[in-house]
Amino acid sequence: MIYADAFSDFDDYLGFIELAETVLIDQDYDGIYQLTSFHPDYCFEGATQDDPANYTNRSPYPMLHLLRETSIENALASYPNPEHIPQRNIELMQELGLAKVQTLLAACCPI
Repeated sequence: MIYADAFSDFDDYLGFIELAETVLIDQDYDGIYQLTSFHPDYCFEGATQDDPANYTNRSPYPMLHLLRETSIENALASYPNPEHIPQRNIELMQELGLAKVQTLLAACCPI
């Protein structure tokens, strides 16, 4: 779900994600569905805003993805060392550098 006209404030968005996670659990969908989120201002805890690593979770608009856990499990079953994916993505963003990552995002997704 793309929220082009909502949740521009990152803290408001985090509150929304927390609420969505609570609803997922309250409706007994925990373990069936998984939420992933992306936001233009995403910033890892302890990171600076200009750290390229943040772009692993950034998007042109606030987004919420609802994923079936079985689909994730099936995709990862034949993928070697899936636990390394987040760190590899962070390292790739840092290797590319902030300017390159910003240029790539702007080229594919002009707002």
